[in-house]
Amino acid sequence: MISQKPSQSDWLRSYYYARAIFSIVWVGAAILCADNPILASGLLVIYPAWDAVANLVDARSNGGFKANSSQTLNIFVSTVTTFAVIFAATKSTNDILAVFGVWAVLSGALQLATGVRRWRGYGAQWAMILSGGQSCLAGGFMITQSLSATPPSILDVAPYAGFGAFYFLISAIWLTISARRIAKAAV
Repeated sequence: MISQKPSQSDWLRSYYYARAIFSIVWVGAAILCADNPILASGLLVIYPAWDAVANLVDARSNGGFKANSSQTLNIFVSTVTTFAVIFAATKSTNDILAVFGVWAVLSGALQLATGVRRWRGYGAQWAMILSGGQSCLAGGFMITQSLSATPPSILDVAPYAGFGAFYFLISAIWLTISARRIAKAAV
């Protein structure tokens, strides 16, 4: 049985929709800006910065940093990644992809931990757990790709963001359906 507080469940549902929308827009912008290295680099900086801000807002809205240690650590990881992407952009696209790969592994593991922690209170976390696991695998793939002689592009990161959007959207829809079922049962 899922025991959820309506306001926190509403918050989480809205948060997941916002994360999905951001990622969808980001993927579209990445596709449109793939041939412009300056805009592509800017998008690659924005992505982990957004993740840091999103985790900060979510942690603060759900009991604070102590109660959300995996998200608190994810804020730190994503902030460091933002600066690492800026630095890597001065070197090569291979370095940027390597940074994204390491970030995907770390943030994926932290998202998985957050999903497991939230499972009992909110439900609909199976998609977040899958997303965290897939992020770890995708990160390993990006690291491997970064070692190749072929220079990668933002289009090598776009599928990662696309799958993130998919999982956030699935969780948001699942929570929406659950809330409607709970409301119908209460009537």
